[in-house]
Amino acid sequence: MLNDPLVGDLRLFCEVARRLSFVAAAQAFGNSQTHVSKRIALLEKTLGVKLLHRTTRRVSLTTDGETVNRWARAILQDVDSMRDDLSDLRESPRGSLRISASLRLGRSHIAPIVSLMKKRFPELEIWLELVDRRVNLVEEGFDLDIRVGAAQEPGLIAHHIAASPRVLCASPVYLDARGRPKSVEELAQHECLVFRERDEPFGVWRLLGPSGWGTVKVTGTLASNHSDVVLRWARDGHGIVMVGHWYVAEALAAGTLERVLPAWEQPADVWAMSAARAAQSAKVRVCIEFLKQELAQGEFALWKY
Repeated sequence: MLNDPLVGDLRLFCEVARRLSFVAAAQAFGNSQTHVSKRIALLEKTLGVKLLHRTTRRVSLTTDGETVNRWARAILQDVDSMRDDLSDLRESPRGSLRISASLRLGRSHIAPIVSLMKKRFPELEIWLELVDRRVNLVEEGFDLDIRVGAAQEPGLIAHHIAASPRVLCASPVYLDARGRPKSVEELAQHECLVFRERDEPFGVWRLLGPSGWGTVKVTGTLASNHSDVVLRWARDGHGIVMVGHWYVAEALAAGTLERVLPAWEQPADVWAMSAARAAQSAKVRVCIEFLKQELAQGEFALWKY
């Protein structure tokens, strides 16, 4: 059953349904668009229903297609779980594993760790998608979402991966010219470089320090939706930025950036979110443990510097 063509066709169909694109689904599976189209047509013939509306510009699900998509996702999850139970996945996990992560964390840490994981467990089939938004694990078919902060959506389980606070920092040039803030409240008087990581509040900084929590509304004349941009501006001396310590650890060690209010930080640990059902999967558990180990003390650990 594990290699039944019907199972493979259902996987292809779920990918087409998720992306509403034959081209994107073909690219994800390393097939041609023609191959995907033929397999979906065969699946429609096998099931005796029309699954998709096709035009030259778009693809959409029929009513029967929505029903099949819902059942197919549940069937495929059960197939993968059965494969887990039939094999010693602690030593040799296999099967598909879909992971999402934010752009910066994904590029700098998760992607190279996935490369190491693939070398360690060659039978895994891994899809890593880097997105600057909060994904819907169930609807979009992900096994894990690696995120900073563990928002507790209903039905999700949070697995703690690594401690990683956000810290305040600025270039020595800026601080020499404008002075070094002595309290959280004084941040409101400074140029602050603001960006939003995924669904974080924009322009409101909440920090934990010796006297408890402090909140300040910050402003500045430069803002962006990309962390690389605001970090560049900080190094250029334009203001104070709040970002993950892992993101600026190298710059702090080199002295191009300096901690501001070093006793204050914003807890922002790294978590792996999974659906309750997926959390029981052996390959998901193996992935979580591998991420924990590598982010704590591996070559691409968050605290490398």
